[in-house]
Amino acid sequence: MADAALRLRTLAEDLLGGARLPVRIRAWDGSESGPPGAPLLVVRNRRALRRLLWKPGELGLARAWVAGEIDIEGDLYEALDQLAGLIWESDEPARSRREIARDPRIRAAVREMVALAGPLPPPPPPREEVGRRSGPLHTKIRDRQAISHHYDVGNDFYSLVLGPSMVYSCAYWESGEDGATTLADAQRDKLELICRKLALRPGQRLLDVGCGWGSMAIHAAREHGVQVVGVTLSREQAAYARKRIAEEGLTDRIEIRVQDYRDVADGPYDAISSIGMAEHVGSTRYLEYAHVLYALLKPGGRLLNHQIARRPQSDESSYTVDEFIDAYVFPDGELAPVGRTVSLLEDAGFEVRDLESIREHYALTLRHWVANLEASWPQALRMVSPGRARVWRLYMAASALAFERNRIGVNQVLAVKTPVSGESGLPLRSREWR
Repeated sequence: MADAALRLRTLAEDLLGGARLPVRIRAWDGSESGPPGAPLLVVRNRRALRRLLWKPGELGLARAWVAGEIDIEGDLYEALDQLAGLIWESDEPARSRREIARDPRIRAAVREMVALAGPLPPPPPPREEVGRRSGPLHTKIRDRQAISHHYDVGNDFYSLVLGPSMVYSCAYWESGEDGATTLADAQRDKLELICRKLALRPGQRLLDVGCGWGSMAIHAAREHGVQVVGVTLSREQAAYARKRIAEEGLTDRIEIRVQDYRDVADGPYDAISSIGMAEHVGSTRYLEYAHVLYALLKPGGRLLNHQIARRPQSDESSYTVDEFIDAYVFPDGELAPVGRTVSLLEDAGFEVRDLESIREHYALTLRHWVANLEASWPQALRMVSPGRARVWRLYMAASALAFERNRIGVNQVLAVKTPVSGESGLPLRSREWR
């Protein structure tokens, strides 16, 4: 009988419609098969196959990865890049489940997988997976639970990944060359860019929606003299932000609240920043989100909406969320094409004045975060479970490649609550931000 690695390789290529697998495989019996020098996919346990039998596709693979039953040895980016063309970016037309089930090659491959996997029942999902959810999307209670899953995993872990800036959104790089800019410098430059786009001046009031660990609030208060209210649904973030603010001597200028943005009732504000928060809002609530922020601004006030976007699809009704991201990273998170975001902001009354795409900047940022995590892997495993650390490594590396390949993007949208007079308050050459 052929060794397990060869059987796995043949099985995978049959399931992929005969496409050649671009990675080498090492199986649980120590056997290897595939092109020498290629990235090595390690299948440590046949439980991984049982997961795929019971949950075919991305979620089954994700469960095996999180459980440590499959792994990559060598360059993770190269392996994901090689596999992307087969898994996420295949040019083959999508087939229905009925067509797949009738394919004799697929049926034979499934029988082979059953023989390799063994007769045991499917293993339970890794504990890092979000449990069953019920009820309407994006209620205040459900949003609070989703935010807690992602952000309340330990401030020390986030500090290890994000570095001292503690900014969990795309940085703004001066150059893509290695060493040209530090992560801390690039995050500072991103915060300063936002402050300049908002034209913050001493004495103004800024609302920072989804304030995270307080970095934007601290920068705006310290460098631009504004009064800031930051809101977050994460208690761990709020506690960390308040400690930093006290250490900076800015408690008289910054208030951090554990509060849903829908419950903010002390407007009007001169400006609002929303940095990496709107991805959590969801398509069913996005117009409400835009209306709430519009109502909280003074006439002439500005909104800076910094948000990840996906590419539009020919049939938007067929869009589904990424199973791995939804189960392990951002429960209930949704990405929308930037055109839809702009349209909904305009529907709420905003005048959209500027859109800046900074897609490549996020790829650079993510590669720095992955490097931070990999450089401190033993320390990370003392802070969180091995499964949680594996979630983060895969999520960030795959996301970096998705930005590089233009599968997703990130945009800063500057919008104004333009008064009846029509005076937007922006300079004629708006890119000179002042």
